[in-house]
Amino acid sequence: MKRVRLGLLGVGTVGRGVVDVLNRNGDEILRRTGYEVIVSAASARNLENASQFLGPAVKLHKDPLDVVKDENVDIVIELMGGITTARAVIEEAISAKKPVVTANKALIAEYGNDLFSRANAAGSIIAYEAAVAGGIPIIKSLREGLTANRIESVAGIVNGTTNFILSEMRDKGLSFEEALADAQRLGYAEADPTSDVEGLDAGQKLAIIASLAFGIRIQPERVHCEGITNLTESDLRAAEDFGYQVKLLAITKKRSNGFELRVHPTLVPAKCVIASVDGPMNAVLVNSDALGQTLYYGAGAGAEPTASAVIADIVDVIRLSNADKQAHVPHFAFQPDNLSDHPILDMGEVESSYYLRALVRDEPGVLSDISGILADYEVSIEAMRQRESDADTEGVDIVIFTHKTKESSINAALAKITELDAIYETPSRLRIELL
Repeated sequence: MKRVRLGLLGVGTVGRGVVDVLNRNGDEILRRTGYEVIVSAASARNLENASQFLGPAVKLHKDPLDVVKDENVDIVIELMGGITTARAVIEEAISAKKPVVTANKALIAEYGNDLFSRANAAGSIIAYEAAVAGGIPIIKSLREGLTANRIESVAGIVNGTTNFILSEMRDKGLSFEEALADAQRLGYAEADPTSDVEGLDAGQKLAIIASLAFGIRIQPERVHCEGITNLTESDLRAAEDFGYQVKLLAITKKRSNGFELRVHPTLVPAKCVIASVDGPMNAVLVNSDALGQTLYYGAGAGAEPTASAVIADIVDVIRLSNADKQAHVPHFAFQPDNLSDHPILDMGEVESSYYLRALVRDEPGVLSDISGILADYEVSIEAMRQRESDADTEGVDIVIFTHKTKESSINAALAKITELDAIYETPSRLRIELL
């Protein structure tokens, strides 16, 4: 029987999920590939625990580089996380012409350009489906399934932690701090949740998605990231009153003068499919010219969902093992010498509709002052309504929905509005996407 031997770097949650799924579905994988897939070597922080889980047939190494160099390893599976060591082992695997499967979004976002270039020169493969949206096959869809299309935009919930927190705030009336504590207790959020709640995790994933959608280099430093830490229950309630839900969206769009790359809390119509994605789930909406809108939904994290994506990559690598290099799908989905040089737009150049909420003194002339300032900066009002404030104050909430306008214009107008004597606090500002 033909056999493919894996070198497993990291025997944590996802690594164990990979082993469990391989053991359970080994016969199915054999039927699909013609190969028995086994773990022959591994490295782990705790070798004793790894040995108890993997059994005596798997050779254990303390140094992950030794796994890469092991002559009984055909494919390297990098599930350690982090940057420095993971980068070193992938570079070693490329030098040894061994294919790599990784779930490391941070590494791909920061160093994917260089690693892909090295792999192309060596005729090697780096597969990274599990780096974005867990088990959802969004990378394969963008690289292969939508090849005939011009991608126009991608918008998605790609961080389950923040989606769970927003769902808890909306459904249970919790504060951000209370919902975060729930997420940490249930294992959805890390002890240090900064990367998730400040939008940085979603920003790294968006940089990868944009490179595949538009054939551009991965540029995480150009992604505009805003998190959910400043969202209040008042904003969630106000959005709901007017038929919207608030989601942390990762959005990239192709414009005539460049590409948008942005992550931020966003109002989406409650009737939109993506508005109904709750809890720790992920969903990605792709808009393309030939197919129109397609939605990819599922678990964005977890042992077996992520293992599903890792093993799908292993199967792809096996199928390509005897194929000519020209048969390989390009790492960026586009040929490396045909990448787009369109610029990434500064956030001030992005156009959007906006939701504004200002807590103001209930006195004559306030509405006129606010609408006058917006008009001065050419911000057109679609609707303006007064609602009872959720805050324990005598003030009232003025909620404004604008037509599309430039980010720079809305920022300048808000700075002036904040200076009004009748304003109790800095107004809330959220972007709107109709999707």
